[in-house]
Order: sequence, then structure tokens, then C-alpha cells
Amino acid sequence: MDDTTGRTLDAVGPRLRQLRQRRDITLSDLAEETGISTSTLSRLEAGLRRPTLEQLLPLARAYGVTLDELVDAPPTGNPRVNLRPISCADGSTILPLTRRPGGIQAYKFVLPTGRDDAEPDLRVHEGYDWLYVLNGRLRLVLGEHDLILEPGEAAEFDTRTPHWTAATSAGPVEYLSLIGKQGERAHVRAAPSRTTPASG
Repeated sequence: MDDTTGRTLDAVGPRLRQLRQRRDITLSDLAEETGISTSTLSRLEAGLRRPTLEQLLPLARAYGVTLDELVDAPPTGNPRVNLRPISCADGSTILPLTRRPGGIQAYKFVLPTGRDDAEPDLRVHEGYDWLYVLNGRLRLVLGEHDLILEPGEAAEFDTRTPHWTAATSAGPVEYLSLIGKQGERAHVRAAPSRTTPASG
């Protein structure tokens, strides 16, 4: 094994920990999903053990990433993002549009047709959110304001203000959202566990 390969494998541990924390699951949950023991997973994350291909394959499947992404292989010059939609129990879909670690992340949200009399489930979290409507009509409840955004309209707000988004009875809605770390936590981390994310 050359030095470059060794350094690449040594860097996998922190990335595995980051991916698990992003999904908000325990080592026990991951062990059950992958068939790898909790002690081995713990040693891999701590960098006390170098992963084998037999371990990387189920981990990549569990996290919904490619092997290249898991080991942070050098870029090949292809700028395309590997889009992996996250399906939610309420029928909405979240599509990550960026792949860099940390900082502001971009997502596309597709929300199913809603009800005009739906009771808003207001959420509050640290951070800032920016959204832009692509198609459909987006209902945005922000504090005391109840707004309808049309295609081409944008909104930005401090997410410490109670907020909620949904499609109207007119049909589904698609919108782009730029969110920071805390916003990503509120939007995305709950999605794999089949709970309804706070969209906005």
C-alpha cells in the first residue's frame, strides 16, 4: 500500500463519523443496518482501524454515497453533483444540490399538493434561510405573516422566527433553498427516519 492510499484510508474515519452524525443515528443502529459490529464501527470512526472494501461497500449503501465520496477520492474533473433524493413520509422530496462539507448548502424541495386549511406546524431553529420558488405556489407562514409566493419570487428570513412552508391546493410546488448547518439539521436529518421535515 503506497503512502497516498494509506493517507486516504486514514482520513475515512472522521468522514464516517460525520456521515453518521448527519443522519443522526447511533452506532448500534448502523451496526444493525450494515452487519458490522459496533466495536468495529467505533474503531473505524476513531481511525484505529483501516476499513476494508467489504466494510466500505455496506457503509456507502447505508449513507447513500459512492465509494469515491466515502473515501474522498481525488476529483476527476467532472463537475456534476451526484443527486440522491431523500423521500419523506409526507410525500415531499428533498434533493441535495451541493456536496461540499460545511458552509451554506443548497437543496431543491418538492412538496405535494397541500390543503388551504392546513394548520401550520411552525418550527424555530438557529440559522438563516433563503428560498426561491421554481414552480407552483408556496405558502410561507413566517411569524404573523401568511404569504403565498409565486414562481420567480424569493424570500429570506432568520429561522429563529417561527416558520412553515407547504404547497397549496393548486398543486405541488418546487423551490430552491439555501440553508446553513442548523437549517440543514432541521430540514434533512429527520428525513431518513421517515418523519416530516421542517421545510423552510
